[in-house]
Amino acid sequence: MQNLKEKKEITNPLSDLISDEIFELLNSRGLINEKSLRDYQIRKRFKKLREDKISAVEAIDELRKEYPYLQFDTIRKIVYRIQK
Repeated sequence: MQNLKEKKEITNPLSDLISDEIFELLNSRGLINEKSLRDYQIRKRFKKLREDKISAVEAIDELRKEYPYLQFDTIRKIVYRIQK
């Protein structure tokens, strides 16, 4: 029988900024804002798609496939950091 407190394997989506150990520590203490982390990942993916010579509209459509719960305009605001 598996231990109920068995550690879930979490990959570090901020590995280009902080070490795995620091990420684990911050995450274990509830100091990682999930929405901000998601937005960071969206901006990073958008930049990569644009570097691959994909139009902004196509890049946002691709991101909508990865985040189907977000609307086109929401992703546009995230990637261009438009504040309400």
